[in-house]
Amino acid sequence: MSSTTNPSAQHTSTIGAIGAPSRRNTELALLVFAVVIPVFAYANVGLAINGEVPAGLLSYGLGLGLMAGVGHLVVRKFAPYADPLMLPLATLLNGLGLVAIWRLDQSELLQSIHQAGTAAPRQLLYTALGIALFVAVLVFLKDHRVLQRYTYISMLGALVLLLLPLVPGLGQNIYGAKIWIKIGSFTIQPGEFAKIVLAIFFAGYLMVKRDALALASRRFMGLYLPRGRDLGPILVVWAVSILILVFETDLGTSLLFFGMFVIMLYVATERTSWIVFGLLMSSAGAVGVASFETHVQGRVQAWLDPMKEYTLSRAGQGGHSEQAMQALWAFGSGGTLGTGWGQGHSDLIRFAANSDFILATFGEELGLAGIMALLLLYALIVERGVRTALAARDPFGKLLAIGLSGAFALQVFVVAGGVMGLIPLTGMTMPFLAYGGSSVIANWALIGILLRISDTARRPAPAPVTNPDAEMTQVVRP
Repeated sequence: MSSTTNPSAQHTSTIGAIGAPSRRNTELALLVFAVVIPVFAYANVGLAINGEVPAGLLSYGLGLGLMAGVGHLVVRKFAPYADPLMLPLATLLNGLGLVAIWRLDQSELLQSIHQAGTAAPRQLLYTALGIALFVAVLVFLKDHRVLQRYTYISMLGALVLLLLPLVPGLGQNIYGAKIWIKIGSFTIQPGEFAKIVLAIFFAGYLMVKRDALALASRRFMGLYLPRGRDLGPILVVWAVSILILVFETDLGTSLLFFGMFVIMLYVATERTSWIVFGLLMSSAGAVGVASFETHVQGRVQAWLDPMKEYTLSRAGQGGHSEQAMQALWAFGSGGTLGTGWGQGHSDLIRFAANSDFILATFGEELGLAGIMALLLLYALIVERGVRTALAARDPFGKLLAIGLSGAFALQVFVVAGGVMGLIPLTGMTMPFLAYGGSSVIANWALIGILLRISDTARRPAPAPVTNPDAEMTQVVRP
């Protein structure tokens, strides 16, 4: 009689997947470029305007580098397997935005109408607050799946944020849109934060209801028509977006929220019919509101015939907007390679030069090549977000990542499309580039959540655990 160890003892009770490398050193190398490029641009602006290197170049470079370094160290510590591109891309866009805002601060025209002069220091403060919120998300949000517990609380929170601008004494009507609230000397745009909270609600709701929403009652012209009772969710979100458009006269936010929900609905159910219904309902709602809302009508008129509106406005005959035409002139003046940093005249756009129309500054001074590079940076952030959604191991994480990425992409599209004359102006701000505390802080939080989901998705599986029972098993052979 002899005994040998069972071959199964060589096996383990769990199978560990081979995880991706952390890529933190790659992120650090990219961050160096993300800081050096804006510092170089900052020096170019100073040389073009004043003929000398700006006195604040060193402090700007150290400040941006310090904030980027803090973000990197927190990612290295608390999200070591997160995507290595998102933080450098956001840092580069934020840094370039600071340079463009500082460049507009030097405009005597904007200073004379109190629209510039101190915007860059404020934006640097907002950036620091955004990085702080980014750090807080990574430190305290250990697992993104915790957010699923707050699905309906998120819905209530989003509704509160959207209704705050309508509260008398708190909401502010600025240039026809009621999307701001004023606290002390600061104005806040709650809708920027509501998009993140709504994405959490949509992800939690659709994860539970996706099977019911995917059912179809009949097929018509190649499309699966949803059942009547399943149209409820999209009708509710459509109604909310219309109410935002009516009471707050905010075309951009209503398009963003409804578009984000339709994207997530399509991903959850894989039904093309939801996209068709979404497009039809958004078009019907926009046309209906534009038929009686004068603010929306004005933006549509400025889009259809910007030269006429510019002429009427200059002549004092009630033109709705002259900025749309000036932005197109700025893009045309820039040509292919641009006039160079600090050598454009986008300050003629006046009050919205550093916010809604800051893309016109880039278009004039960096040209078509610069605009394409910026849009490529935005596309890379969206692509990394979609890749995170594909890699996520849980349905909630997939839907949340695709919702946040979709909201980011929609915001870039509606802002860039409005400034370039592709669609009517919406009044939203270009993420990371435009002046505005709410936008930059909310978008840093968005990047933080995407990095948390990415870290969970790319993290290697736990190390295999040996089965002690298998080691003790013996096979007795004659």
